[in-house]
Amino acid sequence: MKLLLDENLPKRLKLDFPEHEIYTVHDKGWDGKKNGELMRLLVADTFDALLTFDKNLQHQQNFNTYTIPVLVLNAPSNTYLTLKELVPNIKKS
Repeated sequence: MKLLLDENLPKRLKLDFPEHEIYTVHDKGWDGKKNGELMRLLVADTFDALLTFDKNLQHQQNFNTYTIPVLVLNAPSNTYLTLKELVPNIKKS
């Protein structure tokens, strides 16, 4: 599965998904892209899902126009130590 970590997630989180092809926004050179443009790039580059911490994304985008699932990580903070606790649940999704 090809996954993209949004720029609001710690880069080292990708080490917790060795069984997947995983990139950060920075890896792809997409730093600073607006959400709509980022979603179009995801589709064009055949990603399977986006992981993000942006809880407002659902209010900013019409997800009916995109075929890519977006997993919004819900945690008290977006630090690696906090988010790594969610990895088992993410892998079940």
